[in-house]
Amino acid sequence: MHDQRVADQSVESSRKITRGMAGAAGALVALGVALGIVVAVTTPWDALRGITPEDPAKDFTAAQIARADAFDAATGVPGYLSLAITLIFAGLLVFTPFGTRALGRLRGPWWARALTGTIAVYAVSLVIKWPLAMWAEKILRQYGLSTQDWGEWTADRLKNFALQAGLSAVVVLVVVALARKWPGRWWIPASIGAFLLTVVLSFAYPVLVEPVFNDFRPLQSGQLRSDLLAMAARDGVPVKDVLVADASRRTTALNAYVSGFGATRRIVVYDNLLREPPKETELIVAHELGHAKNDDVLHGTLVGGLGAAFGTCLLFIVGNLLRRRAGLESLGDPRAVGLLVGLISLGTVLSGPAENVVSRHIEARADLHALQLTRDPATFIAMQKNLAIRNISDLSPDAVEYILYASHPSTPERIALARSWAVAAH
Repeated sequence: MHDQRVADQSVESSRKITRGMAGAAGALVALGVALGIVVAVTTPWDALRGITPEDPAKDFTAAQIARADAFDAATGVPGYLSLAITLIFAGLLVFTPFGTRALGRLRGPWWARALTGTIAVYAVSLVIKWPLAMWAEKILRQYGLSTQDWGEWTADRLKNFALQAGLSAVVVLVVVALARKWPGRWWIPASIGAFLLTVVLSFAYPVLVEPVFNDFRPLQSGQLRSDLLAMAARDGVPVKDVLVADASRRTTALNAYVSGFGATRRIVVYDNLLREPPKETELIVAHELGHAKNDDVLHGTLVGGLGAAFGTCLLFIVGNLLRRRAGLESLGDPRAVGLLVGLISLGTVLSGPAENVVSRHIEARADLHALQLTRDPATFIAMQKNLAIRNISDLSPDAVEYILYASHPSTPERIALARSWAVAAH
């Protein structure tokens, strides 16, 4: 009788999942249309129109170009190997019963197995890729970009792991719990929850996450602080404060950003940026003010929320199509965390190129905003050259690297944009 009852429950669960697939597919289409409309409307597709990258030899010496090429070649090997491991490991979890069998060794209540199983999957990935991360770190040190010792580097990686694995474990636990209760409809509350979580994390990130990796102090009173606040006021972007992040304990790279929303918005500059010419610092900040002025973070949050809901529906459909291949009867099984994490990893990699296309145009608009706000293309070009040399940017990325990794236009593109703007402005 017990075996028959279990079989009947399994059949009924399969029927509910089959019925739920149609609803999830409809929601997937609707969310895809909504996502496409929001991206189409909020992305400045004309920002890079007609821009042809400058020849790097026009602005950089042969030694600088050779150094950038050598650095790109050196970091590319561990980078591509890490990507390959991510894809192979995720493929094993998704297309074979490997993960299900390994996680089947865990004991305890279902929720504990789901939590520990998710963390275990992330931990295995971390350990496998740890030597590659050390390899990449050694290259950064050889080129003078990293200022961390191994203890600090390890602490940062473990902090990042704790945040990623902890949050993912909670999210996957919720999915498993919902799949146990509503096997054919869990995508409804899960997609709503994914949207809301994305929004909450976007607002909470400056307050909860940034302080984990950096200490901040107010920029001391002086000409630079006054000029940055005055520029923000002239731009119509309310800013509460100007903070300095202690980035030099980690890197020699230069950067600044605008963080927070509304009354909590603040300009953050890397401490090593303070040693650069003030006008270049102002232009970097002007670029970041462009993001705030155009509500790029808010638009990005909306796109991210819709993308998370879309991805959740897709997770329901693909997960249920592949669950038997992974040796699972239901996604409510705590062993399903391997399949779920694998699908999330593959989705993250596959969505990256599309996100980069959008990001490059948004960054180009912020560059145009900086030029319009400062009216100083010569300093903008000097700043881009300085950033490229100090950060050892790839001056001529190949097509694969550009598609996979380039969230910003290349330096030659940004210089060409500035020169095009200068001609149009006169």
